[in-house]
Amino acid sequence: MTDSGSSTTTWDPAQYLRHADHRARPFADLLARVPGLPTEQAPRIADLGCGPGNVTAHLADRWPTAHITGYDNSPEMLDRAHTEHGGPTPGGGRLDFAHADARTWTPTEPHDLIVSNATLQWVPGHVERFADWIGGLRPGGTLAFQVPGNFGAPSHRLMRELADTAGLGGLLRHDDAVLAPETYLAHLTALGCTADVWETTYVHLLTGADPVLDWVKGTGLRPVLTALADDPAALDAFVGRYRDALREAYPAGPHGTPFPFRRIFAVARKEA
Repeated sequence: MTDSGSSTTTWDPAQYLRHADHRARPFADLLARVPGLPTEQAPRIADLGCGPGNVTAHLADRWPTAHITGYDNSPEMLDRAHTEHGGPTPGGGRLDFAHADARTWTPTEPHDLIVSNATLQWVPGHVERFADWIGGLRPGGTLAFQVPGNFGAPSHRLMRELADTAGLGGLLRHDDAVLAPETYLAHLTALGCTADVWETTYVHLLTGADPVLDWVKGTGLRPVLTALADDPAALDAFVGRYRDALREAYPAGPHGTPFPFRRIFAVARKEA
């Protein structure tokens, strides 16, 4: 969801939520593979990189009595999450939100589930955090996450190329932002977990004018938008060049613009 690796990026919850349905689907697919939790009543759940809280709320649908905390380092996202989703849940649980950075966050109490949705790509060396997170799980607890695996796609390749020409290349994530599925499997099993790792390529059919640009304005392009916010002419020039390149890379069809998006999933269960 939002950048847990950089506190300088400004996030826009409204822009992010413009494609909420498409963005929520991988989270639903991830949760479908999470096994039963060790605590049946009032399980403890953490969502790292909760963003505006819209998918965090789905955790309360699956585990109605859970105490769920969503963590993020974006004040804008946390404000939206608190306002729209915080408080008691209909099933008798609770949903709250707190500021934290995934680079340093460690559970301070036993958890049944730690989940992260499209956040770890922002956290350099995130596999080094797995030991602390799994260590904070109850026996039989689960660490589950999904990350985008599309850094070689035109949407990201073109963004990096243009940023490099503008002297902004160091702001963006590169191919090594996430690892191969088999590498995640090796790290998780080495920590004593039973791991289920897979990948899926979604083909989102986007509508509206320049929908791929509209999508990345809510996520991957945010560092560039933040860096150029005080230079409107440079921002307009960058966005214009990028828009033109995206139109060529992702031509609109008669029913919308197909946008292939690969994602990598992992569900790791700690030994009971």
